[in-house]
Amino acid sequence: MTEIPIDGARGTVQLQNGVLHVHWIPGLAICEEAATAVMSAVNGLSRGNAYPMLVDMAATASMSRGARRVFARPSIVARVALLGSSPVDRALANFFLRIHSPAASTRYFTCPEEALAWLQHR
Repeated sequence: MTEIPIDGARGTVQLQNGVLHVHWIPGLAICEEAATAVMSAVNGLSRGNAYPMLVDMAATASMSRGARRVFARPSIVARVALLGSSPVDRALANFFLRIHSPAASTRYFTCPEEALAWLQHR
């Protein structure tokens, strides 16, 4: 397992068993700068390979318009599973998916095992 910090001590990105795992610090309001930092960390770990990505968003507070634009851009990521645990997480994910058309196939999950199974299905 390889892990690197997201610039600005915002969380970590890990590459584990062929899946990128994004863990934000609890209570983080994801701004455009944080989104750019995480995508930079993802690109650094990927080294040109297209991996699926699991984003644990259960602890995040909010996501700015600029951050949503960054996440909607084409990237090296093969597909994205958004993992949440509350109605607020679901609302954030649904809002993002309705407003933006992410370049990578993206789905929301509340069960980590289901999210990983979907990510690893080819």
